[in-house]
Amino acid sequence: MAGLGAAIVAAPGAPVAQPDAHVPWIGYLANEPTPDSIPVLRQTLRTHGWDEGRSVKLYYRYAQGKVDLYPQHAEELARLKVAVIVAVGAPAIEAARAATKTIPIVMVSLDDPVVAGLVTAPPRPDANLTGLTTFAAGLSKRRLELLKQAVPRLARATALWNPASASVANDLRETQAAARTLGVELTPVEIRADRDVRDTFTAVQAQQPQGLLVLADSLTLANRERIVTFASRNRLPAVFPLRDFADAGGFLSYGPNWTDVYRIAAGFVDRILRGARPADLPLARPTRFELVINLRTAQKLDLRLPSSLLERADRLIE
Repeated sequence: MAGLGAAIVAAPGAPVAQPDAHVPWIGYLANEPTPDSIPVLRQTLRTHGWDEGRSVKLYYRYAQGKVDLYPQHAEELARLKVAVIVAVGAPAIEAARAATKTIPIVMVSLDDPVVAGLVTAPPRPDANLTGLTTFAAGLSKRRLELLKQAVPRLARATALWNPASASVANDLRETQAAARTLGVELTPVEIRADRDVRDTFTAVQAQQPQGLLVLADSLTLANRERIVTFASRNRLPAVFPLRDFADAGGFLSYGPNWTDVYRIAAGFVDRILRGARPADLPLARPTRFELVINLRTAQKLDLRLPSSLLERADRLIE
């Protein structure tokens, strides 16, 4: 299946055999493979009695930064009549929703699904979408507090955010209120599409901030390497919403533990394969959040971090 997945990415239109009627297929739709996604899904499904290649098969589809690939990938999964689709990130979720109204969809969302209009509360009886969100109110406020601890003299900061996300807009308002309490002037700068990234960086530079706060969104995540490189070149201490940014060289991240996230997603898949309806499965949120500090980046920024902050870190990148 790993070889098949690689071939599919290279040839999106390649014909694929129909799933075996006796072995359910799971469609997986995301931007890219990550260390915590497929391996954790496989392992967790195995603990539930689903052995890939024998009692279940996974069919992977990756957009790899090409947003226009999501709809055709989702449509192919629907044509194949997979038993369930795991959709990671807003573009994948929207594409899956547009492709099918009947195949169950397990989402992994960075947004608040209710605020974003993905689901209703309570869910409709015919709803085919459930899953989890990594969004939690107050996380960005906590990230700003961590940045303030790392940079005590922080007085001006820029918040990088995507106004297309209603949940991020709510998060920004709460974070601006927290910034006033912390004595930090927090100025938002919008990023709406990949093509806007250069203009966004120019706008950030014009503000001459002392720190950068990046709000969680599929767009900022997809552009994490560009954002991290920009912050590094401008010697700008930055705090990020996911550890993917710290792994890419970002200074500090505070966000959900991805292993937990994909274990939860696999639990949804297991219950659906055993007959549960998505409408009967309430949305979940991870309960464990991790602080990751990139010490190499801190050294480049010439930051001397307090021991209290280092001791609270779940992982230090040295």
